[in-house]
Amino acid sequence: MARAIWSGVITFGLVTVPVGLYTATEDHTVHFHQLQRGTSDRIRNRRVNERTGDEVATRDIVKGYEIDEGQYVVVEPDELDEIAPGRSRTIDISDFVDLEAIEPVYFDRTYYVAPRGEEYDKVYELLRAALAEANKVGIATFVMRSKQYLTALRAEDKVLVLQTLHWADEVRDPGTELPGLPPVRAGRGKQLDMALELVDALSSDWDPSRYRDTYQEKVRELVKAKAEGQEIAVSEEPPEATDVIDLMKVLEGSLQAARSGRGGPASGTTGRTGRTGKAETAGKTAKAPARKARPERAGTPSARARRSGSTSKRELQELSKAQLYERASRQDVPGRSKMSRKDLIDALAGGSGGHGRKKSAA
Repeated sequence: MARAIWSGVITFGLVTVPVGLYTATEDHTVHFHQLQRGTSDRIRNRRVNERTGDEVATRDIVKGYEIDEGQYVVVEPDELDEIAPGRSRTIDISDFVDLEAIEPVYFDRTYYVAPRGEEYDKVYELLRAALAEANKVGIATFVMRSKQYLTALRAEDKVLVLQTLHWADEVRDPGTELPGLPPVRAGRGKQLDMALELVDALSSDWDPSRYRDTYQEKVRELVKAKAEGQEIAVSEEPPEATDVIDLMKVLEGSLQAARSGRGGPASGTTGRTGRTGKAETAGKTAKAPARKARPERAGTPSARARRSGSTSKRELQELSKAQLYERASRQDVPGRSKMSRKDLIDALAGGSGGHGRKKSAA
């Protein structure tokens, strides 16, 4: 059972409901210790004087705000404590706004809000139902761990959710911060129409379970493989940037692939009925669970190559880099771990005629 990280009351008007705040997300990042190379000795951080190199005790550390190069305003810890806001016990909703009016860039962390006892269920559910019915969020400020937060209280299906927001002066203006944005907007035309058809063809219902942090999965696989003394497969290179000259060709190919992948026609009319409707040819797509790499089917180039005992360069070019690397491992291709996709294709095509290869650890 989760423990509340904050407890207090939510107030709106004269209505008050005692609640607890619970963390809504958790970090699944793989964490490493720092070691000295060639040893199992941990690396530790110590606070040292930059000038003398001597370690400094915590009681002798103060905060300094640099007002000029080498000149600081020194602030003692107790001076900060005196001006810090007290630990607020109240989330006082000052106003209600439309959820759609808050730009996503303002949202920060998410917390679940729960009543602190069964006797408060009725008023808690009343607030949740009112927010859900009105499609509004309650804006409030509160203090937690000596820091003041701007928050948005919103309703989900069965629970109230509190999301901390960035303050207005914390959000950067893309117009002044980014080095270059397109000077003109895309006009109406065949390219935009085709791009809209592609969006429609790839549209589906939101299902977060379909998406995985594949990088963290690969990190875990890397650790496991190294622990077992196995080889590590290299990742695929990123795709090249789209050439503006070939944009229509790329869009047409993408749209054809999207239709084929979703069971729609690979060519012909799109069946698009307008901006608000999905393309008729795309149809409704069932939610797909997260999938692992699919086994090679009988008709795939790699399967055909295994049956024939050799592989043409054209067939190799249809394989992903991971598949090429797996085949290079089976054939003990020397230096495969440092090869690009093109190098792997050349090496495998050159050795497909049955010539033996020397064993190598790659």
